[in-house]
Amino acid sequence: MELRVLRYFLAVAREENITKAAGLLHISQPSLSRQLMQMEETLGVKLFQRSKHRIILTDEGQLLRRRAQEIVALAEKAEKELKQSEDTVSGEIAIGCGETKNMACLSQLMVSFRERYPEVTFEIFTAIADDVKEQIENGVLDFGLMLEPVEISKYHFIRLPLREKWCVLMRRDSPLAEKERITPADLAGVPLMIAKRKSVRNELENWFGEYYEKLNIVVTRNLSYNNCCIMVENHVGAALVLAFENTYENLCLRPLFPEMETRSVLVWKKNQVLSPAVTKFVEWAKNAV
Repeated sequence: MELRVLRYFLAVAREENITKAAGLLHISQPSLSRQLMQMEETLGVKLFQRSKHRIILTDEGQLLRRRAQEIVALAEKAEKELKQSEDTVSGEIAIGCGETKNMACLSQLMVSFRERYPEVTFEIFTAIADDVKEQIENGVLDFGLMLEPVEISKYHFIRLPLREKWCVLMRRDSPLAEKERITPADLAGVPLMIAKRKSVRNELENWFGEYYEKLNIVVTRNLSYNNCCIMVENHVGAALVLAFENTYENLCLRPLFPEMETRSVLVWKKNQVLSPAVTKFVEWAKNAV
């Protein structure tokens, strides 16, 4: 499949209308329709469900869209890297990040790095560690800023300095809000929202000990804190979260006891040829942290 045709496919998937997509692509509608039909014939699958005014992706089309986005992004990234001159460090550095206070450390690195190399730009992709690692493996991301625990045997890494504490986010009118610290026994039977990542849930299971079997888990969640706060505020349940700056008047945070802490790592793939910009950023981060 040609990159050009993949871009055509993505435009149609985004607009859900061939005529509109053709206008944006500056090609004729019959030509675009023909390209899509040839793609379906080549792949031997149906990519779209067509109606008079709208087309939507089939399951096969959804899969192709995901892979096409990765392929096009990787091609564009390679093109930018190859256009760099020998004397100038430029290009884009793509970083996948979870929600962590160590984003402040990463931000400081980005600012100081751009002061030295102003022609470098950054792209930030927000997701949980599992999704970030997948994008690193696919070559779409250069780095991942991930919360521990996380399997990093396939990566070089720098451990960032800030430690983060786990807390319980709850409504201020909750009986738990009267406590200064929250123990495993306090959460037995309480409607609770916890992290979806398996490695994090294993850590929480160890912290709860015998009380883990008594938990009333109503939601497993990834991101974001804002959505989590809205659910807590609307009586879905309390939430196990990393401590953050709470701006909701009706909500409060209480630390766990015994304390449970985590740190973050900035990772990049081993045994991989890095672009000049990424190589410089690795050196910069190692010297700064």
